[in-house]
Amino acid sequence: MQFSNVEDILNMQRTRSLLLALLAVTLVVALVAAPNRGTKTVQAQEPGTLLEVAAAAGNFTTLLTAVEAAGLTETLNGEGPFTIFAPSDEVFAALPAETVAALLADPALLTSILTYHVVPGNLLAADVVALDGQQAVTVQGEGVNVAVVDDAVVLDGNAKVVTADLTASNGVIHQIDGILVPLADVDPLLTEGDIVTAGSSTVFPLTTRMAEAFEAAGYVDTVTVDSVGTGAGFERFCVGGESDISNASRPIKQEEADQCATINRTVLEFRVGTDALAVVVNPALECVSDLSIAQLAQIFSATVTNWNEINPDCGDIPIALFSPGTDSGTFDYFVEAVFDEDEAPILAANPQLSEDDNVLVQGVEGDPGGIGYFGYAYYIANAGALKILNIEGVEPTAATAESNEYPLSRPLYIYSAAEIVAEKAQVADFVNFYLTNVNEAVIGVGYFPASNAALSVAKLNLYIALHNAMM
Repeated sequence: MQFSNVEDILNMQRTRSLLLALLAVTLVVALVAAPNRGTKTVQAQEPGTLLEVAAAAGNFTTLLTAVEAAGLTETLNGEGPFTIFAPSDEVFAALPAETVAALLADPALLTSILTYHVVPGNLLAADVVALDGQQAVTVQGEGVNVAVVDDAVVLDGNAKVVTADLTASNGVIHQIDGILVPLADVDPLLTEGDIVTAGSSTVFPLTTRMAEAFEAAGYVDTVTVDSVGTGAGFERFCVGGESDISNASRPIKQEEADQCATINRTVLEFRVGTDALAVVVNPALECVSDLSIAQLAQIFSATVTNWNEINPDCGDIPIALFSPGTDSGTFDYFVEAVFDEDEAPILAANPQLSEDDNVLVQGVEGDPGGIGYFGYAYYIANAGALKILNIEGVEPTAATAESNEYPLSRPLYIYSAAEIVAEKAQVADFVNFYLTNVNEAVIGVGYFPASNAALSVAKLNLYIALHNAMM
């Protein structure tokens, strides 16, 4: 976007502040967390108005700045009562610029999202616990699902209350770690039509699990899930137009998105989880427990060919390399992380390549000097037959993957297109179901949840596409 003068820039800044104010200030629902159920509770001893309490909390800077710009001070200092369900500054920072632009460009879309966060009244923590398994009906008309999961209040499956009961003289504020999106609940019993997915072998077990859950909930047609690698999946999706959903263990490349555009597919990205790439060896290699990135580069370029070059205590054990194939997003990610996007060294080392991670598991298991890498889920499924290594002294765990402390952590995605979800209700339903329920399945598959802020962005992407299709 170009601006002709300074006034244009200032107007855009004011408009963005207004959006953030509307999003933050009017995110009002009767959804809070119970004391002693995994959520921090803060009680103002001498509560002022909602705005005074928000200022004292210290993490609603965007809200307070935007409230004044939007002229909402009088309303929020009024009689009320209101229950404000407020994302923090950190949550708003996760919204991509294009998502903000889409909201700004469509007042009807923005109003629909805002009113979904509004429930009249002043309900505190105990009231929400009583709503476990039920809905709170919003001003928008749809109900927000309330559940208590692992001692925390979770809304619509993807947003958790992290601070409850910031009480004020005219209501109460509750902080969440995501943004609620008014996507209607999916009834798989009413969903008709087949769905075709293809792509990453890493995302394959997760999409398979979600397809099974969709069918278990009543869907009677077929979800096809093909494991062909991320690159090959995008080729099917963006060149051949053969699939409805593309599973990916890396972000789509610009040239791939451009190919999608040539067949009238406007790409929609949905973050669904986090993977910690597992580097594994044969359990017989007791002499190896940790490798640096530099050592990985030496090993997978065949600069070193015997384990005694890594650790003399290993003895004379030739190194045997096992790697995902070149169509795999896992291969792409490993090359990027270890070889700075240069695949020549690893290909020159002539590893055994396979798009089937089970083949790699069997190869490492069957060779005393075997080493390979693949998605964490495949290690979990075969932990008894393999030994996982720390990288740079960091163990792959949910915490180190989410924080990116583990050097080989990466996001996981599914992709569709605005035109597909508009034309095929079954695809929109499946994506909606996937995003709503993925956190219940992702750990069991062997991966780690995406943040609730990232899932909020994914749901917004779907909602905006469906909204635009109705215009």
